[in-house]
Amino acid sequence: MKRHPFLIGSRIILRPLTEADCAGRYPQWLNDAEVCRHNGHHVVPYSAEAARAYVRSVSRSPSDLVLAIVAKRANRHIGNIALQQIDMVNRSAELAILVGEKAYWGKGYATEACRLLLEHAFGTMNLHRVGCGTSQHHTAMQRLAETVGMRPEGRRRRALFKQHCYIDLIEYGVLQEEYRR
Repeated sequence: MKRHPFLIGSRIILRPLTEADCAGRYPQWLNDAEVCRHNGHHVVPYSAEAARAYVRSVSRSPSDLVLAIVAKRANRHIGNIALQQIDMVNRSAELAILVGEKAYWGKGYATEACRLLLEHAFGTMNLHRVGCGTSQHHTAMQRLAETVGMRPEGRRRRALFKQHCYIDLIEYGVLQEEYRR
């Protein structure tokens, strides 16, 4: 399996997340309540050192592929995308994405990043299934999942504690043969 591909799209590049990224705005994203309003981050303050430790950990992990999303024109790190819990026996993984730079929200960058990574997952890695989960309130992520070909598969009731209450997670997935259509 290729561990650190450089995937090139029309407006973005997906490249390995590095410790150098931790000196930029990346740690700030995880301390921003608006950026993290629908995910499990923003629970405790997130430092650059914590970010560096995370990068070191995932760079050694055979079950995680974490990439920086870089806007080509500005050469700016705008978010991260990952295949997590990669299981080569069952040929499956979970997709996670965070666009931290708000100026890039709603402009198709996340869609392009997901399509690039799904093409890599199914084409290069020969995965059979890729899934993702998102908050019941995160309608933008739900639309993104469906836009890139994922289907709703289920609901994990009260699975995430956020803003002083439990919320449901909606699970999505796409199979290789569905994505190829």
